Amino acid sequence: MTSLAAYHHLRSRLHLALALNAVVIVGEFAGGWLLNSIALMSDAGHNLVDQGSLFLALYAHLLTSRPATESRTFGYHRAGMIAAFLNSFILLLTAGGILIIGITRLFEPVVVNGAWMMGIATVSFAANLGIALLLQQGAKDDLNIRSAFWHMLADAWVSLGVIVSGGAILLTGWTVLDPLISIFVVAAIVHGSWPIFKESLEVLLESTPPGINASNVTATIESIPGVANVHDLHIWAIEPRLIMLTCHILTEDSMDTTALLKTIRDRITGDFGIKHMTIQLETSCAHPDTVHCNLNTLRDQHSAVASAHVHH
Repeated sequence: MTSLAAYHHLRSRLHLALALNAVVIVGEFAGGWLLNSIALMSDAGHNLVDQGSLFLALYAHLLTSRPATESRTFGYHRAGMIAAFLNSFILLLTAGGILIIGITRLFEPVVVNGAWMMGIATVSFAANLGIALLLQQGAKDDLNIRSAFWHMLADAWVSLGVIVSGGAILLTGWTVLDPLISIFVVAAIVHGSWPIFKESLEVLLESTPPGINASNVTATIESIPGVANVHDLHIWAIEPRLIMLTCHILTEDSMDTTALLKTIRDRITGDFGIKHMTIQLETSCAHPDTVHCNLNTLRDQHSAVASAHVHH
């Protein structure tokens, strides 16, 4: 499947996922309200957040197809990272709210109808699992889609837990099981959302991507004959599939810079999978021992220049 066909295929699946999830939300909210089930209503609230996450995932998916422009020279690939970050952050907040309500209900339990809980949660389980399967293929390489996928998969397991809770209440009459299940909902939400929150935050902070060690990159480049030093090294990701590298390289005199540059690029691509890089070759350097650029120095220089203009 071509990248364009895959893009349209995933977009269609996101539309279908939104429609299915909307049905689940209405059914669970109505059922939870009528049955006084905090487990059902918390799961519906979780699904409502997921509906927002699916909308956000779809919007980000549409944005990433736009080409780079004069004002967006990297294009809109970060839109997916922002969507993943917001989705996971909102989910963590939702988990906190559900936990508070669940603990309150532990001390002030209410009567719930176990049979209806099981019936509604069964429909929710089937819908959530179906939506997760719709997104499974796209989740392999796209953190934005992966955040939506984990939302729906967590919901499926949560709904399964509500089914078990409803059955246990039906057999034993222990209504305290309902808020206990809501606490398991919290555990499922945190388990699925925290890794995505952490990874998307690392991308937005332009951290070195996982699996790549900057020291190893430096050592690899400096092991190439003709390279005297590597400095001002930056490695970051626009999104997990688009890793960037920039650096300055101090070379030995009388080197064939064209051949050396090709060797360096081939080595970086072959060893670390980085394909987009900007390398500046130099024959002299004022700070050869500084591997990582101190941006505070540049900021202070800018502030000094601005201050000089103001005084002038």
